[in-house]
Amino acid sequence: MQTIRPFLWFDGKAEEAATFYVSVFGQDSSVGDVSRSDDGSARGVPFTLRGQEFLAFNGGPMFTFNPAVSFFVRCESQAEVDHFWEKLSEGGEKSRCGWLTDKYGLSWQVIPTALPEMLDDEDEEKSDRVMQAMLQMTKIDIAALKRAYDGA
Repeated sequence: MQTIRPFLWFDGKAEEAATFYVSVFGQDSSVGDVSRSDDGSARGVPFTLRGQEFLAFNGGPMFTFNPAVSFFVRCESQAEVDHFWEKLSEGGEKSRCGWLTDKYGLSWQVIPTALPEMLDDEDEEKSDRVMQAMLQMTKIDIAALKRAYDGA
């Protein structure tokens, strides 16, 4: 069992959100046994995304998400970046540098594994070019990052 489990507070949309996230992440993702209130509405919704356990909770309108906390989605390819970017931003808001807010107000960073590798390069000129290219992007474009990295 996972030692630390993100607990996500929703205002009546915990089950809908968990089901949505499971549909986006697919592989090794599922909704667990939902605990329900006397009226049948979902209270606690355990779910797993790619093996990572979460708990969604319908707690009411007292708390909302903000970008100070986000989930970082590591992507191996542009196809993965495109998939998660489009699905998670649907009905939400696209931002800069791979950040977005989904339709439930939760913030995500959709980042290819190539980006930190290029940013951490010992050649400061290369990493600076990659940083400048990334700062111009909303959805991260791996090919454009590679062109910047190569100085093309």
